[in-house]
Amino acid sequence: MDVEVAASDSAVRLEKAEIKSIILGLLVAMLLAALDQTIVGTAMPTIGRELGDIANLPWVVTAYLLTSTVVTPLYGKLSDIHGRRIMLLWAIGIFSLGSIACALAPNMLGLVLARGLQGLGGGGLIALAQTIIGDIVPPRERAQYVAYITSVFVTSSLAGPVLGGFFAEKLHWTLIFWINLPLGALAFFMTNSKLKRLPRHERPHKLDLTGAALLVAATSLLLLALSWGGTHYAWLSLPILSLIVFSAVLWGLFFGHLQRAVEPLIPVNLLQNQVVRMATLAACFGMGTFIGLSIYMPIYLEGVLKFPPDQSGLALIPLMVGTVTGATLSGTMMPRLKHYKRLPMTGLSISVLATMILALAPDKLPFWELELLLASISVGLGTVLPVTTIAVQNAVDFHQLGTATASMNFFRSLGGALIVAVFGTLILGGGATSGVDLHDLTPEGLAMLQRAFRFVFAASSLGLALALLFIVRMEERPLRDRHNRISSEPDVS
Repeated sequence: MDVEVAASDSAVRLEKAEIKSIILGLLVAMLLAALDQTIVGTAMPTIGRELGDIANLPWVVTAYLLTSTVVTPLYGKLSDIHGRRIMLLWAIGIFSLGSIACALAPNMLGLVLARGLQGLGGGGLIALAQTIIGDIVPPRERAQYVAYITSVFVTSSLAGPVLGGFFAEKLHWTLIFWINLPLGALAFFMTNSKLKRLPRHERPHKLDLTGAALLVAATSLLLLALSWGGTHYAWLSLPILSLIVFSAVLWGLFFGHLQRAVEPLIPVNLLQNQVVRMATLAACFGMGTFIGLSIYMPIYLEGVLKFPPDQSGLALIPLMVGTVTGATLSGTMMPRLKHYKRLPMTGLSISVLATMILALAPDKLPFWELELLLASISVGLGTVLPVTTIAVQNAVDFHQLGTATASMNFFRSLGGALIVAVFGTLILGGGATSGVDLHDLTPEGLAMLQRAFRFVFAASSLGLALALLFIVRMEERPLRDRHNRISSEPDVS
């Protein structure tokens, strides 16, 4: 008998208090991964100095990015096979083990390897948390919880750099990793018992090892090219071109394998699903643009507008906090609207206009106008995440929920890496900031940086316009309103 049917035949419904308890634990688990992406940056100069290796410092970020990205779809598939609870607990455990290894690393090589191990756990935390929310909350009610997810990312964006700088300057840089242990323990104990009552929608599956190997290799080569291009090597150099060519060949082999495999890692019907395809592309360009702006806006604020570092941090608050406002608005209104696409369509249209204004006058805006534009961009982008995530989960069968959610997160991460690389090439490629204090730029360097950010904001406008296009093209299916039911048999996985 189908597992999904069997589960629903003998089901009890989770109470709202239990759902909130589970979601609170999931948010702590997600905070582990989100905080780790922001807390490391401000401590990196101190880490490089104390470990005596500045040259290989970028690998501290690259190693985590590589492993966390490539394993995301694997977690989704494995959770569809073995259940969400066991895979989430494995992710928390591996992430915590990697954090210990990072804190104890005796040199840069050890730290890079430990960061890779940490990424093997971090890659499953966010995707699995979103999937579990999809298991316990019907689509019509799910959007309001996605706003909580967005708040986790904003919290990490604001608190991460502050904590990282404080630990590195006032205490010791290893605390940026030790802090993960109490958070990991809290997430483990908050979710372990409650997750035993999750619905069991998994079916007997076989893991597509060939597809997984091709995906890992293709993604690794592409991310290496994006990480090294314009920094270690010129974009048109033989190493970068070779990485891109070999990655393209492996991607071709991967998608060809999906067509032939009996049970592929990413089912072909998911890629053919119009809602999944359009929503994933919209999230890819929308959230990828947001990630790129979040990383490079401090250079704009300090280099072009000459803000001191503390004022630069304050000026970024509207860009970070606005996403919560947009996501909360979208999550609250989505279940009440028949045409819920109109929310992100309106929000993205405002974001496109705001980035166009920045592109036209990046150096002539008064402070209040800049803050208004950043808030407009952020609020508009915030409306995208709930709608795209819920639309994808609403369009697939329950036994594919983990695979679909993880695949969306995977391609969104790839899109973010690509857009960050493009922005980095535009800003750093001209050499205006190379080895120069941002507050001591020559007139020529300042002019180059201003011109670079004109292109960055224009590229942001294009990226958001593409996100808007894919939202417009996404099929608008009615949200399912039946409650997912929870098996009375505990999850013993």
